[in-house]
Amino acid sequence: MGRSLWTVIRRDLRLALRQGSDSLMVVTFFVLCVVLFPFGVGPESGVLERISAGILWVTALLACMLSLDRLFQQEYEDGSLDLLTLSPVPLPVLVLGKVVAHWLTTGLPILLAAPVLAVLLHMNGDGFAVLVAAMALGTPTLSLIGAVGAALVLGARRGGVLLSLLVLPLYIPVLVFGVSAVDAAVMDFGFRAQLLILGAMLLGALALCPWAAAAALRQAVD
Repeated sequence: MGRSLWTVIRRDLRLALRQGSDSLMVVTFFVLCVVLFPFGVGPESGVLERISAGILWVTALLACMLSLDRLFQQEYEDGSLDLLTLSPVPLPVLVLGKVVAHWLTTGLPILLAAPVLAVLLHMNGDGFAVLVAAMALGTPTLSLIGAVGAALVLGARRGGVLLSLLVLPLYIPVLVFGVSAVDAAVMDFGFRAQLLILGAMLLGALALCPWAAAAALRQAVD
């Protein structure tokens, strides 16, 4: 099972490297949106510092959604999804492998770019480590939840719009506690509770989302 998981991850990473425009588009969108905020709200460092955590998290959330509709689309179009559902390897394991590959090509670059962009937004230095920790816990949860939405809208017309409507309400708790953790660290309050809640969300999504996505994929194939 572990070998099958690694095979799926390696295959999707190889495809992502061949079609590097998707990952580049996500990171470029994230960077450009954050860079545009100082032009919109003004260059005052106090204002930017106060809203920096919210800017980074909202932009990261939207950037993660850009590539979700293509998570299973290629397998659905070329018919390999039928073979995956008939494979002796449990379908949730294959879904988990695709989610891990999605996070490595979207969530991880966002995670690495976030501290650099936090400097641009004049974020207090006390929030940098917590920002990275919160995004390390939150962005995989976004990918897991997004996989369920991507599987549910597979084959639907205007699936991208429908996917946004399905996924965005489920992203709100991650957004709230991610921003709250950074703000608490900046204001010298306790942030451990927020990180623990983000960790609990990740564990819950890890336990439930691959199975839910696998069930939705079987429904799409049928």
